[in-house]
Amino acid sequence: MVDWTILLEWAEFAMRWLHVITAIAWIGSSFYFIALDLSLRPEPGAPEGVHGATWQVHGGGFYHMRKYRVAPPGMPDELTWFKWEAYSTWLTGFAMLVLVYYLGAEFTLIDPARADLPVWVAVTISAGSLGFGWVVYDLLCKSRFGARSTALMLALYALLVVMAWSYAQVFTGRAALLHLGAFTATIMSANVFLIIIPNQKVVVADLIAGRSPDPRYGQIARQRSLHNNYLTLPVVFLMLSNHYPLAFASAWNWAIASLVFLMGVTIRHWFNCRHAGTGSPWWTWIATVAVFALIVWLSIIGTASAQPVTASDTSPAVRRFAEAAGFDAVTEIVVARCSMCHAAEPIYPGIARAPKAVVLEAPAQIAREARRIYVQAGLTHAMPPGNLTFVEPEERARIVRWYRAARAGS
Repeated sequence: MVDWTILLEWAEFAMRWLHVITAIAWIGSSFYFIALDLSLRPEPGAPEGVHGATWQVHGGGFYHMRKYRVAPPGMPDELTWFKWEAYSTWLTGFAMLVLVYYLGAEFTLIDPARADLPVWVAVTISAGSLGFGWVVYDLLCKSRFGARSTALMLALYALLVVMAWSYAQVFTGRAALLHLGAFTATIMSANVFLIIIPNQKVVVADLIAGRSPDPRYGQIARQRSLHNNYLTLPVVFLMLSNHYPLAFASAWNWAIASLVFLMGVTIRHWFNCRHAGTGSPWWTWIATVAVFALIVWLSIIGTASAQPVTASDTSPAVRRFAEAAGFDAVTEIVVARCSMCHAAEPIYPGIARAPKAVVLEAPAQIAREARRIYVQAGLTHAMPPGNLTFVEPEERARIVRWYRAARAGS
């Protein structure tokens, strides 16, 4: 019999690996070209139309980079496009969203204590919000704010704060922060797919036809690229946040997520100034540390207490595991072996918060975390770490039999 849980775990692992690889490629090229653009200086004797140039050394070789104000006089024989890094990052990220949060919506996406939604409604809100974000952002850029960089960035920040709060009212804490990252990443990817690359193709078409390209297309593309530059670091933080309950399980998780965008701006501003040769504004690091300290404080005062749940207010999927043969025995095992750490108030020395915000004190909580318990304490010895609570082989076997019985009955 095929164990679909194992296949799903490996599918998630493989897709996460691809997502990280493509994200490294996209972020790396994005950071490089922003730094390159800012490092350009006037070059005496440069061909007509050259905006600036720079010399760089890497890997034992010297490189001479030039940038044209609009475009070169004619179409080059070879032209390298940078687009698939962005496309692949979004596609693999959305695939992860499907694998983790859509296929496992009842366990990872929906929080009955916040909004007891049917799976199809939660998935629709999730996917629809990503498209909604791009539409609103694009309209802002094309509105009267578009030519006023500061006003546009403030409007965008207000949109992100509203979405952070909104996601926190609907989804689990982990899903809320992850979705804010996906919301932002969708804007960034759409900038490449719908604005930057099409504008560049217009310029290329003009060159091929022998026309003088309109500089407006390059200016618009540069503005969207600059937005992506400032949004990158917060997206990385939000993607990592699902490993740290002090961020996603706080009652102030939406405020924490909002403040992260301010840190992204201050950090990138310092690097952008350095690359542009306009100085080293050290105040940005003071501001970054101050914002981070505020985030830490919010995580301490706003730790959300675990909400005990009963069989009557859990989803059908959770009840299936709670009613499966062997559940009572598994509940005794988990409470005895795991709840000293996975508790609303952990008693194990050095554990201040339940790891991953997973609380395993009530039967329904245990049923809700069935898949993780099965994989990490049944199939493998990942939990407890180092088998600190001495889980016996037969106890692990009981967990496996219970989970498979529940799956067989679904």
